[in-house]
Amino acid sequence: MNAFNRSLKFFGLTLILGLFLACGNKPNPEQEEAYQKAAAIFTADESFYPILDEELYYFQNQTLDSITPVYINEQDAVRKLMKLETWLAFTTRDFTVKERQNLIDRKYLPRAIPIAYDGLAIIVNNTNPDTCITVKDFARILKGEVSEWKEIFPQNKLGVIDVVFDNPLSSTVRWCVDSILGGKQFSAKNIGAVKTSAAVIDYVEKHSNSLGIIGSNWLNDKRDTTNVTFKKNITVMGVSKMDSAKSYNSWQPYQFYLYNGNYPLRRTIYALLNDTRNGVPSGFTHFIQLPKGQKIILRSGLLPRTANMNVRDVIVNKQ
Repeated sequence: MNAFNRSLKFFGLTLILGLFLACGNKPNPEQEEAYQKAAAIFTADESFYPILDEELYYFQNQTLDSITPVYINEQDAVRKLMKLETWLAFTTRDFTVKERQNLIDRKYLPRAIPIAYDGLAIIVNNTNPDTCITVKDFARILKGEVSEWKEIFPQNKLGVIDVVFDNPLSSTVRWCVDSILGGKQFSAKNIGAVKTSAAVIDYVEKHSNSLGIIGSNWLNDKRDTTNVTFKKNITVMGVSKMDSAKSYNSWQPYQFYLYNGNYPLRRTIYALLNDTRNGVPSGFTHFIQLPKGQKIILRSGLLPRTANMNVRDVIVNKQ
């Protein structure tokens, strides 16, 4: 071996050793603790509780990984993500341009991953004789242009339309403000909020003049595995894109009507992911995207993002 080859071999061994030592550097203990603390939880809008709890059950049983859900309103769910208190948040919106750029400027790689679609459901008391409404009239209610049932349905004698949302900062409220009101906030005095989706259903069941707005995954009767039966204690209104709502042109948020576009109040559910190490938050998100995770979404009554759907004709007995 000549001198040149010996020098080259020595240089190569030195370089490899240097890289090995560099890769062996231990992470900063404070950074490691911060990552693990944020990776231990995910945040989600409270309206996704039924579906995410089921996804989490199967994920943890299959992988033995552990992650704790924190169900709050959508604004706080995203706020925790931006403050690096979690790496994963479930919402009905993408990152804003400002939020995405903020994370990129801090050397992160934010991703918005669509996982499913749901419908924004309009529910009324079982004693309400009117069960169909147009998108236009729904918007008039939210804008405060009408405040009594008879202004939309002349024969309706239930009085003031008592509108109730799940939470003032929820995804439901934000979606209505953005998609129905064009960014304008509610101002009508007959519009209020309780705390949870379950509380909306309970409120509508007890108040004959009420109108509730919730995510459709709260509606399904769990005794019916075909997802063609909604809860019996409230009425789910059919919603029409037409100028006049009739039974033949109004649709409820069943999976097929979300799938074919007939139901007009459809929204996308996103996993907002900012996991820096492809850890458990990334693993849970990936699980939901897999066929098994998408099948759980299908079984819950929502519309999966990627799963194949078999469409069958079903006769619904409404008696």
